[in-house]
Amino acid sequence: MDRLVIPFTTRAEFQQHLASCLARAGQTLQMFDPDFAIWELGSAATDAQLRRFLHAGGRLQMVGHDGRAVERDAPRFLRLLKDYGHLIEVRRTSQQLRQLTDSFCIADQRDIVRRFHSDHFRGEAVFDGPNDLQTSLERFLTIWIESGPGLYANSTGL
Repeated sequence: MDRLVIPFTTRAEFQQHLASCLARAGQTLQMFDPDFAIWELGSAATDAQLRRFLHAGGRLQMVGHDGRAVERDAPRFLRLLKDYGHLIEVRRTSQQLRQLTDSFCIADQRDIVRRFHSDHFRGEAVFDGPNDLQTSLERFLTIWIESGPGLYANSTGL
């Protein structure tokens, strides 16, 4: 498949491209968002996609500032974390990183869906564009290293 770049500006478009990114993932998913409130992690469709991905041996890494929205609105994700905790790692950002406001999901170091600011839906999806992801991959690694333990299956605290 050829590289595909798709700008978006609405919640529906973001959800559509995020679903495509999750469906295409085979080995790794790396996600960053301040609170994951609009990611629909509690929906049946997202749960099914993540279960398929994890059942096939994929690994999920998530980093956020605050986990209250996930704890409150995504009981399916909490069950997923309990069922596949060995393949999911969730971290919470340190205080120094709380000013970060972008949001992105990277699949297999090949696809990305990113919103330029988490308060808005303007962003872009890039599929089959590994060269477009270098900055975001480095950014995720830096955030990951500077973050600490977060949400667990039997405790709260993302």
